[in-house]
Amino acid sequence: MSRQSCQSLIPTLSEGNSQALHLESTLQDLPLHRFEIEIGCPGWQLAQVFEQHPFLPGAILVNQGNYAGMVSRQRLLEYLIRPHGLDIFLTEPLQVLHSYARCDLLLLSGTTPILVAAQQALRRSPELLAEPIIVQDDQTYYLLDIHELNIAHWQIRGIETQVRYERIQAQMIQNNKMASLGRLVDGVAHEILDPVSFIWGNLSHIASYSNDLLTLLDAYEQHLPGLPTDIDRLKTDLDIDYLRQDLPKAIASVKTGAERLSKLASSLQNFCHIDEVYPKPVDLHEAIDGILLLLKSRLTSEIQVIRQYGQLPPVLCFPGHLQQVFMNILSRCLDTLLNQAVSQELDQEFPSRHTSQNPAASTKPTIEITTQVCSLAMGDRPPARWVLICIADNGPGLSSEAQQEILESFSIKKRAEKETSLAVSYQIVTAKHGGKLWVRSRGATLGGPCTHNSSNSHLDNLQFPPDNSHINHSPTEAPTHFIGTEFEILLPLA
Repeated sequence: MSRQSCQSLIPTLSEGNSQALHLESTLQDLPLHRFEIEIGCPGWQLAQVFEQHPFLPGAILVNQGNYAGMVSRQRLLEYLIRPHGLDIFLTEPLQVLHSYARCDLLLLSGTTPILVAAQQALRRSPELLAEPIIVQDDQTYYLLDIHELNIAHWQIRGIETQVRYERIQAQMIQNNKMASLGRLVDGVAHEILDPVSFIWGNLSHIASYSNDLLTLLDAYEQHLPGLPTDIDRLKTDLDIDYLRQDLPKAIASVKTGAERLSKLASSLQNFCHIDEVYPKPVDLHEAIDGILLLLKSRLTSEIQVIRQYGQLPPVLCFPGHLQQVFMNILSRCLDTLLNQAVSQELDQEFPSRHTSQNPAASTKPTIEITTQVCSLAMGDRPPARWVLICIADNGPGLSSEAQQEILESFSIKKRAEKETSLAVSYQIVTAKHGGKLWVRSRGATLGGPCTHNSSNSHLDNLQFPPDNSHINHSPTEAPTHFIGTEFEILLPLA
């Protein structure tokens, strides 16, 4: 073969990305060597190139312009120092060297993240750990020095550690702020309860005193039928007949307001108590009603809440954390239904042909809360008794992108990167209480062991005791009028 036909390209080195590396940096951001040589060239030509370019990690072998393989500097030196290696591999074509030095090559796309590439490079056998990596970008092949990859990998790991530290520090600051805010709200609720207690305690006396005064007034009128003119005029001005009718109503109204304010302050106190060390028995219905009371300002007349409560025993749990779960789920349902209510108002004002095709457009935005005791067998374990809380809305449901985000947020890695309200709820239910949290929408079940199977096979062993047969439907089967999202919480019974 002539010397001109074996003329190879001059090695080039790309500078990579001049900006600082980050967690999503790819192999294209690193310095890459480009050097191709025909596989028919003699080995001494490649040895000369390596001698002239000491930092070149290897060469891409091509056969008439097509990719044929790779020979690294280390492989060439290993075979040259063998007996008769100089006579064989320097004078013969590179094809001979490649046939002897052929090994498993790591070929990656240029868009491969650096962290992923470093993990794959470390999985290679020990004798191949120092081999360069082939990076393919379109139809061009480059070589990446393994040392450059390791340096970039450790730099990104340092950045990741710093980001994680800053995130944990920010989370600690946020937790301290929330704890301070919780103590502040708890104190405000306590200050509200004190005067409310005074009002509530004196209302019974005021009602009794007013009844006594009205009874005394009636006795005066019976025994003194002829009243003086001034008293008769005062009686007319005061409208005593109306006062007799309205005074009990006014006292009852004040009593209702004081009771509502007392429940609201008590709900605030219970919601703020999230620092319990030990679980305690809690009435879940009272906890759910307390959250609904806190969200009453958002429960407009367009949204109805249907409660189908079963007979639940006191559940041993952390009430503050569990109320946070109810708050997160109900808030998410309300956000969806409020958008649906606005859309329905717009459809009524500006009707279109698409309105009749949307089944959610003709239904009233509804949240249905169902609770009951059930029996569930997990795997080979015998059936155990659980408390099931089902919160469903008839909104438009979750899109595929939203379902994927929820699935990722339930994983430990993604939850550490970005903490969402549902991820926190999932952690509280599963890790804190040893329960289960499933999200169902549009036939997909998220959070269970069969997240990609819509047949609900993970709930096949779910059974309901006969004492809860008064509930109209099983929460494991979505009601026919509900097409939105359903949240199912399972809590173990002691």
